[in-house]
Amino acid sequence: MKAAIVKSDSNIEIKNMIKPSLGSDDILVKMHACGICGSDVEKVFGKYGQASMKLGHEPAGTITEVGSEISDFSIGDRVFTHHHVACYSDDCHECNHGNETMCKKYYESNLEPCGLADEYVVPGWNVKHGGVLKIPDNVSFEEAAMIEPLACCIRAWNKFTHKTNDSVAILGVGPTGIMHVLLAKFYGLKEVFCLDLNDYRLDFAQKLETITIHSDDPTASEIMKSNLQHPFGVDVVIVATGNLKALQDAVTFVRKGGTIVMFGVPSKGATVELDMSKVYSKSITIVNSYAASDMDTRDALEKISSKQINVTQLITHKYKLNECQKAFEHAKSGENAMKIIISE
Repeated sequence: MKAAIVKSDSNIEIKNMIKPSLGSDDILVKMHACGICGSDVEKVFGKYGQASMKLGHEPAGTITEVGSEISDFSIGDRVFTHHHVACYSDDCHECNHGNETMCKKYYESNLEPCGLADEYVVPGWNVKHGGVLKIPDNVSFEEAAMIEPLACCIRAWNKFTHKTNDSVAILGVGPTGIMHVLLAKFYGLKEVFCLDLNDYRLDFAQKLETITIHSDDPTASEIMKSNLQHPFGVDVVIVATGNLKALQDAVTFVRKGGTIVMFGVPSKGATVELDMSKVYSKSITIVNSYAASDMDTRDALEKISSKQINVTQLITHKYKLNECQKAFEHAKSGENAMKIIISE
């Protein structure tokens, strides 16, 4: 099998690898579509803060082989496969506190060799614990490759209180930033502000009936307040970028008693100076959201299959597996692009 691996800083190699042996409770999947995530880009070009350097955790494909003990899945099934699945055991402190993505087992369950491969093995743990979802006929492989990033966004929205007609500012409107826009519309928020330095992405967001502002506009806070029903600041700020200056801006933009959601992937060792007296005196809640659970992926699939969230509009470019270097460089630049998909 062929797989994309991080060869060195800023370089990807398409490597021929020996196909892992299939266990009795494993399945083998032929990859048809896999999205490039911001964390993947960080692994190649930046300083990723997590241990795993595997590329591709948004794959969907067709089952080509099943282990002898597999009964719920068959050869030919169209599936989305989640790379990590929590344990949900009674003695798991993290799972019992709603922190499934912090579960020790969550990090141990991985696709082999990775999702960005022409074929990959889904371990029995993932199969048994909800990490494999059958794709309905009305959902394409490309749409299924959007399940995981949408699930991450859904998990973030489940971490804070929001009401119909609330306001939100989304700092960074790349693919997941736009997913946050779509969820804001779905949940009935009224004013949606989008900030970015990329003009193409701001134009994309504006078509979704949002108020767009260039990130370096010194009047950004005044623009928001002039478009709000009240002049106090937005109810929620979602930081959907790894640039931590956005966190400083979020403290300014959010209203007293409001919420800041840390969603973007910062580089390892990244630091930021915050005026904590403002955080304290404004009674700001700062929420962090990491990854997604299998509950979130099921929710995402439902929203995609029922057409409640249209993820197809985000897919702007497709590359083949052997074009990964070019695809990743494109994803890094963000030039005239939203979601970039690697296809078979």
